Amino acid sequence: MKTKLFFCLLSALPLVAAADITITMNQVSEAGVGAKLGQVVVSESKYGLVFTPALTGLTPGSHGFHVHQNADCSSKEKDGKMVPALAAGGHYDPENSNHHGTPWGDGHMGDLPALYVDGSGNATQPVLAPRLKMADLKGRSLMIHEGGDNHSDHPAVLGGGGARMVCGAS
Repeated sequence: MKTKLFFCLLSALPLVAAADITITMNQVSEAGVGAKLGQVVVSESKYGLVFTPALTGLTPGSHGFHVHQNADCSSKEKDGKMVPALAAGGHYDPENSNHHGTPWGDGHMGDLPALYVDGSGNATQPVLAPRLKMADLKGRSLMIHEGGDNHSDHPAVLGGGGARMVCGAS
């Protein structure tokens, strides 16, 4: 009877969610990783991962925001010139979809909603990634691009986000 009661009580306990992780975000350039611009706290919800930024010093507007393949924000050479945060690799794409898409669609798993930066250069609005789990972030990086993101490969590849400007390794 005690055993039965124990298992009934155990089954009534809520499942413990994975602990939040905090990713320090730094400015990146051809010279490498630069100044810290803040952090992004990632938490798990029943709807997916929630990315809550606390960033300053950014260009106002909408920016491409993605999980990239490698946990390395270093510059790397391509076609004879250094490219900011190229060591992070491409967008996280474990299903090999090979196309950019919406965060809830069938494109790269690393495709996140665009990051909004207010007129003062601050980003504080959370975004939801419904297909990601905490385990997907291990050994990855989080990237902010200079331009916006139309969540398509047309008319510009990878949503038109352009150059990498801020990166953090998880």
